[in-house]
Amino acid sequence: MKLTVTTPLATVVATDQALHVRAADPSGAFGVLPGHADFLTALAVGVLTWRAAGGSEHHVAVNGGLLRVDEGSVQVATPEAVAGDDLAYLESEVLVRFRGRLDEERAARTASERLHVAAIRQIIRLLRPPSGAGVPRLPGDPGAST
Repeated sequence: MKLTVTTPLATVVATDQALHVRAADPSGAFGVLPGHADFLTALAVGVLTWRAAGGSEHHVAVNGGLLRVDEGSVQVATPEAVAGDDLAYLESEVLVRFRGRLDEERAARTASERLHVAAIRQIIRLLRPPSGAGVPRLPGDPGAST
């Protein structure tokens, strides 16, 4: 079966000798064998493993991305990938780096959202007329005279 792992800048893995591919999405780990049904899934940060025709296992750490099975080939598009046969190194060093960046991105997004909310509150505060400024009240409004 053909396996291709690409980033925006490079093709990290390209082989047509994959007998089995293992990966993980947010719902958990799964495997792909030759003849697997076509599908598409979003990958979690993790290690994708494949077994080659000679029985050797190979690994590539992926920083999320998409995995597509299409007519017997597996294609992975990911923002960042590091291939290597040392699984311990990929799990201890590379995945820690990927997850650290993911946490930094989440923190930056949260800070940006807080600034956005604060700006909207400030605009609303500045647009609200001062209290007691003779704002006409409609019947049924609290404080309206009858």
